[in-house]
Amino acid sequence: LQQFDGHTSIVTSVGFSPDGKQIVSGSDDNSVRVWDASTGAQLQQFDGHTDMVTSVGFSPDGKQIVSGSDDNSVRVWDASTGAQLHQFDGHTDCVTSVGFSPGGNQIVSGSWDNSVRVWDASLQNHPVI
Repeated sequence: LQQFDGHTSIVTSVGFSPDGKQIVSGSDDNSVRVWDASTGAQLQQFDGHTDMVTSVGFSPDGKQIVSGSDDNSVRVWDASTGAQLHQFDGHTDCVTSVGFSPGGNQIVSGSWDNSVRVWDASLQNHPVI
């Protein structure tokens, strides 16, 4: 059993990497963190959201992480470096859920604005539908 300590407020979302070696978490402290699943050591902290992170997940290849936030944005991060790769704006209220498509080329997001949006994972601010 492992415990992962580091967030300074409630943890709102968690998930395993596809290979099971890492865990991603999002929190009310506005951060996304990546952990070593076997040791509990924090590997990365991604800062950029300006409000609570509500949903997180790894891409199918484990190289990217998507996050959604109460700041109405969807962001994509490089899982190994923590660099923000993309920011998708378009929702008019809190983003409550995010995820990658099985092929990793699209991102889906849901929001309190009563919409579901699908984004091209390689482009910034270009909804597919």
